[in-house]
Amino acid sequence: MAPRIRKVSVSLFHSQPLSNPSPRCQCLRQQTERPFSSTSSRNSTRLRDAMYSWLNGPGAVFRHPLPGSTNYLSAYDPSGRLIRATDKKRPKDPESDADMETETPTLEKNIQGEQEIPKETLDDLMPFPMNRQFRSEPVLSEELKDRIFQLWKEEGKSVRRISADMQVEMRRVGAVLRLKSVEEEWKNQGKPLATPYARAILSMLPVTRYTPHLPITAHEPINDLPVHSSTLRQVFHPVSESRRFTRTDAGRVFHPTLLPADERIPHPELIDAYRDLSSGMSAEEREMAAQRREKKEADIKEAKRRIWAEEEERRVKKVEAGRWEFRFRDISVEDAGRDGRGRKGVGARYGMPHEDRKKGIVKIPRRVE
Repeated sequence: MAPRIRKVSVSLFHSQPLSNPSPRCQCLRQQTERPFSSTSSRNSTRLRDAMYSWLNGPGAVFRHPLPGSTNYLSAYDPSGRLIRATDKKRPKDPESDADMETETPTLEKNIQGEQEIPKETLDDLMPFPMNRQFRSEPVLSEELKDRIFQLWKEEGKSVRRISADMQVEMRRVGAVLRLKSVEEEWKNQGKPLATPYARAILSMLPVTRYTPHLPITAHEPINDLPVHSSTLRQVFHPVSESRRFTRTDAGRVFHPTLLPADERIPHPELIDAYRDLSSGMSAEEREMAAQRREKKEADIKEAKRRIWAEEEERRVKKVEAGRWEFRFRDISVEDAGRDGRGRKGVGARYGMPHEDRKKGIVKIPRRVE
């Protein structure tokens, strides 16, 4: 059956406009001017209205972020005001850890120096409102990275000394030096750098800044004691009262070769520096003593490296054959251990692939038994 076409009043297509059109004609005229769609022209929901009301109200502060500070939702109240900049107290969160220390807000100036705002607390460093246990960790500023690279390249300081002076962990210092070396090499080659991207990321994260002629701000703990696997068990070791039981003796109780805590920390030289300070030595004398200790440590490392190189040279047998030099080394099968995966075994560096991953091996049965 053919579809029926709705009849329309002839007055809609009249060449002359009607002087007094009827309400029915106006209704039909409005229907013909509507676009071909089955939905209403205004499809607004309650959530959509709430989103736009928030964007035009409290959320308007995020269009122009606060310079020199993080701009997380947790730092603002429902009215869009910065909580730490007002006298309003932050409500306690029952889900947060009660034992976690809270920092006392301190005043700091933003990058433009326009106004003084309190420094972020732990409650302001929560980028995800639904995950109140996560706190954003600070990152190193570009000025601090440049200073670390300058101390290593121009002044010739060691990684350990830079870590102690700048209050940055040694592994992070090593990573900064490697990345800065690559950046300097790229600049010499004329390669473009993602500087705008790095600047945008640093503007959204908490940053540990460096300012010359001001006290160094500690970025992270640098002298945490690593947990040794031998100290995870509980030991009852009887000791007489007259015996002098030291940390060295306590380490030997857990393991015969376990060093005391004073020697296992990343910066044992800080203990000697504190002893020099407690003994009343001047700044010049403490600096000279630190340099002597560093030189002594460097000499010991160089002697160990030289002995190791000599041992490796003796283990390798060299045979000159014209243009080539063949090197032979004695290998023992027992070095691989029972499972064949020993650290000293041949090929342990590259792993032990399965037989089906090797080339040249027939992987299908060649006969039926």
